[in-house]
Amino acid sequence: MLRHLLALFALVLMTAAPLGVAAQGTLLPPEPDRSATGGAQTLEDIMRRQAGIKIDDSFRRDNIGGAAPEAPELGTRGGASDPDLWRALRYNEADVRASTINPNGKVLIQDGGMWWLSFRRGPLATYGGWLLLGTIGILAVFFLLRGRIKIDGGKAGSTVQRFKWIERFAHWTLAGSFLLLGFTGLFTLFGRKYLVPLLGHEFNSTLLHYSKFIHNNVSWAFMLGLIMVFVMWVWHNIPDRTDITWFAQAGGIIGKKHPPAKKFNAGQKIIFWSVILLGASVSVSGLSLLFPFDLPLFAHTFSVLNDWGVPGWFGRDAFPVQLAPQEEMQFAQLWHAIVAFLLMAVIIGHIYIGTLGMEGAYDAMGSGQVDENWAHQHHSIWYEKVKEREAAEARNPASKTATPAE
Repeated sequence: MLRHLLALFALVLMTAAPLGVAAQGTLLPPEPDRSATGGAQTLEDIMRRQAGIKIDDSFRRDNIGGAAPEAPELGTRGGASDPDLWRALRYNEADVRASTINPNGKVLIQDGGMWWLSFRRGPLATYGGWLLLGTIGILAVFFLLRGRIKIDGGKAGSTVQRFKWIERFAHWTLAGSFLLLGFTGLFTLFGRKYLVPLLGHEFNSTLLHYSKFIHNNVSWAFMLGLIMVFVMWVWHNIPDRTDITWFAQAGGIIGKKHPPAKKFNAGQKIIFWSVILLGASVSVSGLSLLFPFDLPLFAHTFSVLNDWGVPGWFGRDAFPVQLAPQEEMQFAQLWHAIVAFLLMAVIIGHIYIGTLGMEGAYDAMGSGQVDENWAHQHHSIWYEKVKEREAAEARNPASKTATPAE
């Protein structure tokens, strides 16, 4: 599943931002004439590279450590020039000594990240921001048209236990950590553009310093909550025939009918699996970022997709498989952010239904007790089983069990 998502993500990135690989059938302009510069790069070379067009840079790569100048005393490094040093560093051919035992520590310059920076500042921030604002706008319009979903006949005044304390603990651990992760991630992405002009560089610097600390450490609580929620609720979220009826009646949102449902209805199952799948994906990419260079995700995946011929299905050249460690992190960071935006949009909808959108819904995760009329209206199958169990326990107290209600 993850590899299929990675394939889709790679195609989006390669379409939205140049990776230095031209599409099949694209006619590239001829290489620039460098005779006027004595073989050195020209303005046209620079402009082509900035445009993301692949160029033959052997005229620079092969000229590392050329002949020493006739007047070595004029050079800042004696018989070698500074450009020689920077070219060697850029192409990872310099004799570098690093204190770290990680061989990736010797890669001091990696100039393949301009596409990542352009994508992060452009499509990622633009479309991600509009996704969140659009979700909020759609929910606002829906609320104006539909209003709050009320309890038919009002509250009964008696309650039934909806979730036990351990279930609420898992939910709020997951929810609270995700809110912190979401806000700190948005500060990191949008702080320079929006917070600096309003509050200044110093405020933004301090905010991002603590945001990074919170983001890196709260992530563990998010992963713990995700595992707990999955283990406790996965069996209640397996699709069944009752979901067909729920969809046919639009979940009771349109019209006056309220379809029968078990502990979780079809809409809640969509939320559950979205949170589990997207949450697992964002966790894996987050671990890759927390432990850079130790958990590469993309080079091998791209190699497998190339073997399957996936790029050719879309008229693209093969995916790059020789990725520098920094490039692995760039892909992981973008994947992390894109999945996080999708998950934030899902959670915004979930928050709306659980608070403003539906009367009595918040009580399920607030106190764990819900009004009996609410339970019968929205989860009638589950409610009837709870009442049957309570009646059986009343007749035979010895049969009382701690098994959660279905």
